[in-house]
Amino acid sequence: MNKKILCILAVLVVLGPCVLFAGGQQDTGLIKVGIINNPPSESGYRAANVADFEKVFTKANGYSVTTFYSLKNDEQLNAASQFITDKVDYILLSAAATDGWDSVLTNAKEAGIKVFLFDRMLNAKESLYEAAVVSNMAEEGKTAVAWLKAQKLPAYKVIHIQGAMGSDAQLGRTGALDAEFASGKMKKVVQQTATWDEAEAKKIVESVINSKESFNVIYAENDGMAKGAVAALDAAGITHGVDKAVIVMGFDCNRWALRELLAGNWNYNGQCSPFQASVIDKMIKTLESGGKLASKKVISEEKGFDARTITQKDIDTYGLGD
Repeated sequence: MNKKILCILAVLVVLGPCVLFAGGQQDTGLIKVGIINNPPSESGYRAANVADFEKVFTKANGYSVTTFYSLKNDEQLNAASQFITDKVDYILLSAAATDGWDSVLTNAKEAGIKVFLFDRMLNAKESLYEAAVVSNMAEEGKTAVAWLKAQKLPAYKVIHIQGAMGSDAQLGRTGALDAEFASGKMKKVVQQTATWDEAEAKKIVESVINSKESFNVIYAENDGMAKGAVAALDAAGITHGVDKAVIVMGFDCNRWALRELLAGNWNYNGQCSPFQASVIDKMIKTLESGGKLASKKVISEEKGFDARTITQKDIDTYGLGD
């Protein structure tokens, strides 16, 4: 073996352990977090939510982060189980469905892993998670339906386009409207899920239009589905918005959707705040410093917007995205 090769080998032997050591040291002291969320492509709301967590949970802020995205509850459950196997310190969870989490949450607790819920609640014992930073989806639904009833229409014939079935957002935004259907005060023309998808929502409304059944309200459980519904109305030449044939209601307060309100093309939008990351960050840092949390559940402050009263300032302040 010539001297040049021997020299290179000697350098590798000396540097190798140093490089490995430095790599290992990079994660020393970082808080290991597994984040389970819906994919950013789900909606404008979700894109803002994902961006918020990416901004807060960084290496510079003291975290080693792995994120898993899915709209399927079984895939999320598998991801949570893998995070437990990986021995993360915290699991941050926005569940695709409210049920089915007891076993995984129990396993996390037994492994000493603390779970924070964000965006959505679960049907699980409070003892199985550390805290929840969420929207009150049921209140969002009640606020929206109260607004609709205040319009005092001579009749309410509603196309109800639902989000992903079994999710906290769907259940909450559906509940108050279901109560009106059950009482007979509003007529359910159709009630169908589009799973947050704009194109599917368009198909639902097209089907009702083709059936010739009369309707005067579209209650869509997110902005994207409301947009799809409006596309179907436009294609059929049906007017919508303030003082028009069909009332259009959406949720999430995407900036483009609020502009539709300001223009009078839509009638109502329910706010759903995507900004939970900084609150959870503070909670984790409190626990890491040996402190105790002041609250088990933090509810985001939210409101509803009416096309007749919304302002550009509202859009600038509360609108999400571009």
